[in-house]
Amino acid sequence: MRQHTHPFVPYRPERYDEAEMLRRGQDFVAFLDRRRSVRFFSDEPVPRACVDLAVAAANTAPSGAHFQPWRFAVIGDAATKHRIRLAAEEEERVNYEGGRLPPEWRAALARLETDADKGFLDVVPWIVVCFAEKSTALPDGSLRKNYYVNESVGIACGLFIAALHAMGLSTLTHTPNPMGFLTEICGRPGNERPYILFPIGYAAADCEVPDLARKSLAQATADHPGPLPAADRPGPL
Repeated sequence: MRQHTHPFVPYRPERYDEAEMLRRGQDFVAFLDRRRSVRFFSDEPVPRACVDLAVAAANTAPSGAHFQPWRFAVIGDAATKHRIRLAAEEEERVNYEGGRLPPEWRAALARLETDADKGFLDVVPWIVVCFAEKSTALPDGSLRKNYYVNESVGIACGLFIAALHAMGLSTLTHTPNPMGFLTEICGRPGNERPYILFPIGYAAADCEVPDLARKSLAQATADHPGPLPAADRPGPL
């Protein structure tokens, strides 16, 4: 019997026969493959409870040392959403029109037909800003350093997106750069930094998305080729 110095509890996840495993996996891939990033939203109200459920799903993500270094700021009032829109567009105009985006990045974005206009931030019923906690304030006022913050918060945001999709909602991973204005508008402390801004709502009735194809399974898979011959192995770094 294992001996632990910290509390552990039994974990017995469900297991399925091979046919059921494959069926569930195929259904899940098909479900996620229908998800698209959206820039055309309806102004139809969305229950706050749906947003809370998506945050609860994000909160199940694994994280470095289980420190869960994320905060999700939920904004629903029109005035704050408009402030965010104006500040985001100011930064995006510098990106698109002021030359801050390098030519190769602008070329990569061309097929998405994006520009500095972020009018959807006024239309959506909710904006959620995920903040990454570089450190966490403890009850005694001290700060605890967090580990693997980018990796942890990225996984949480992926689960957040999947949960919204499961409820029939749409979103977009919007990252106006720089994003410091979100810290001030959302009233967040200096130990947090904006990570992703999510506009959340139903897709507009006439919504369109770019005609894109995802990588094939073969393109996304990198099977291990086996050990390199001794002559090809890298030396000590």
